[in-house]
Amino acid sequence: MKRLPIAAAMALAFAATPAMAQDGAECPAGLVCASEPQTVVDALERAGLEPELGTDDQGDPKIVGQHGNWTFNLFFYDCVDNADCKALQFEIAFNNDDGLNTLELANEWNRTKRFGQLSLGENDLLNFSYDVTAVGGLTQDNFADVADWWIVLLDGLSDFFMDHGA
Repeated sequence: MKRLPIAAAMALAFAATPAMAQDGAECPAGLVCASEPQTVVDALERAGLEPELGTDDQGDPKIVGQHGNWTFNLFFYDCVDNADCKALQFEIAFNNDDGLNTLELANEWNRTKRFGQLSLGENDLLNFSYDVTAVGGLTQDNFADVADWWIVLLDGLSDFFMDHGA
C-alpha cells in the first residue's frame, strides 16, 4: 500500500468534504433566499400558506404560517447579526393535552417516513420539523416544491395522528 505524505492526505480529505458555503451575497433576482425573508414570505403566499413575518426571541426572522387548521412557524437559521440567514426550518409543536405524545409515537413516524422529523421535547411537547438549506437561494419551482412537501407532510401527519389515536 502506497502512503501519501500527511499534507497530501489532508488536502485530499478536505477536498472530499463539502466546504462551508459562504452566502452573504445579495439574493439573485427571482430566487427565494433565507437571507432575504420577504422572498420567503412571497413564495409562501404563492403556496397559499398565509405567512406573517416577524422575529423570534433572538431577533432572527421568523414566519408564522397557516395551512387549514394548522398554525406553524418557519424559523431562519445560521443568521449573522439577525440577518444573512442560510437555512430554514418549518416547525409545528403539539402540547400533550391528551397524554398521547410519546417517544414511541415519534419513533414510529421517523421509522416509516422519509421527510419531516418528529421529536419529543420538554414537557412532552411533540415537535415536528422539516429543514431546508437555502444557501445561494432556491428557484421559485424548487421552493414551491419545498412548500408543497410541507403541506403534504402536515396532511400526512394529520392522518398519522388519526391512525394512532392521537
